[in-house]
Amino acid sequence: MPQKGFAVEDAGFQAPAEDGSSVKVIVAPTSDRLQLLAPFAAWEGTDLNGLKLLIKAKGKCTTDHISMAGPWLKFRGHLDNISNNMLIGAVNFFNEKTDSVKNQLTGEYGPVPVTQRAYKAAAVGTIVVGDENYGEGSSREHAAMEPRFLGVRAVLVKSFARIHETNLKKQGMLALTFANKDDYDKILEDDTIDIEGLLAFAPNKALQVLNHADGSIETIQVKPYLQPATD
Repeated sequence: MPQKGFAVEDAGFQAPAEDGSSVKVIVAPTSDRLQLLAPFAAWEGTDLNGLKLLIKAKGKCTTDHISMAGPWLKFRGHLDNISNNMLIGAVNFFNEKTDSVKNQLTGEYGPVPVTQRAYKAAAVGTIVVGDENYGEGSSREHAAMEPRFLGVRAVLVKSFARIHETNLKKQGMLALTFANKDDYDKILEDDTIDIEGLLAFAPNKALQVLNHADGSIETIQVKPYLQPATD
């Protein structure tokens, strides 16, 4: 090794300002690759009622199904734009198609992000239902940020990939697992779901999920705590 080390004119480090209170981050409003993040709204302090089923994902649903890579990665700094790939790779249980879900407000089928934006515009919360080991794969935070940004309130699955469950919680979302995995089969396409018990939320305490389908009501138990899973 050189006795005086390597000659480096620019080490790539720029020290932060000692007082950053006056520093402004300016992003062009016309940029499609950069967007300043705004804080997500805080929990209302109530149970979550009237959630529409956005999608019941069938089979394997990895972070690539939830937030595809490839050309979408150029939008990593623009949450609104990259959210246009949310769950477009997930297979809809009810029609065996990808990027095709029923909008319960109109009865029409359309892309997942478009449908979710319609719910968000109408101030309607939604829930995503998934299968085993939901969210396995590389731990891209966008797979958790996008649903949160577009108004998904909870993700209910048979089991989570550990890191994805953690990422959902970090974004302020409910990450829930079925107490009885067979209850996955009870979720119907036109369901409206209430999540009750949040006011008494505590570790290892089950929540009540009321599943409304065609006028009938079924009560299923869901668990809000970490489940054993693999990545």
